Amino acid sequence: MAKKGLFYKTKAEVELIRESSLLVGKALAEVAKVIKPGVTTLSLDKVAYEFIQDNNAVPAFLNYNGFPNSLCISVNEAVVHGIPGKYELKDGDIVSVDCGVVKNKFFGDSAYTFAIGEVKPEVLHLLKITKDSLYKGIEMSIVGKRVGDVANAVQTLAEAYGYGVVRELVGHGIGQSLHEEPEVPNYGKRGSGLVLLEGLVIAIEPMINMGTKAVSHESDGWTIVTKDRLPSAHFEHTVAIGKEKADILSSFEYIEEALKRNKEMV
Repeated sequence: MAKKGLFYKTKAEVELIRESSLLVGKALAEVAKVIKPGVTTLSLDKVAYEFIQDNNAVPAFLNYNGFPNSLCISVNEAVVHGIPGKYELKDGDIVSVDCGVVKNKFFGDSAYTFAIGEVKPEVLHLLKITKDSLYKGIEMSIVGKRVGDVANAVQTLAEAYGYGVVRELVGHGIGQSLHEEPEVPNYGKRGSGLVLLEGLVIAIEPMINMGTKAVSHESDGWTIVTKDRLPSAHFEHTVAIGKEKADILSSFEYIEEALKRNKEMV
């Protein structure tokens, strides 16, 4: 749940959030190094847990509202909040890995969807557009724009390709709590919602479905899946609102360097 009230950060606090957010990117890069067919989702969780602990931070998701693990790992039709377990990744899977840490009392949060082995071109296209929609939202994350501008930018791109934009789950403010105000939906009307001001830090996280936008809860109480069981993709950055352009505090660079090295080694 979001804390009531808006929390604007000082430049020093933004730097602490950046430190946490970059650590999330590095933890996801450790996952990227070992993610492949045959690996269990629980083993990926262990890799991230140990890396976060070794870097004097705490996994933000572990025991958050009772969540049992350090990562949310959501495979194929799972949208978000998948619980790591015995499932062995298969060739052709896509896997959203969402990670949060808290260090020096400030949170970082980011997610990346991985393609395992040979993934169908139409599914790879879903990943590309979901990631592109994240950056479209980030382009709107500047002083004077509104939350609705961010949301509409994500929605407009995703829906242009006929994809479903999940309504029930949203991005959020972030700082000394994992979830702060404002909520940042992935759909909305331009010019609506809170005016974005310097000092606001938000997590933007498009959750885009190949088919319908409709989702449902699994019996484990956490995992959210597409109702039509078609694949869903998820990418997330932690972003500070800027005057001229947004300041992306998290990073995919470490992840993508690791994935590139994996390909070179094959």
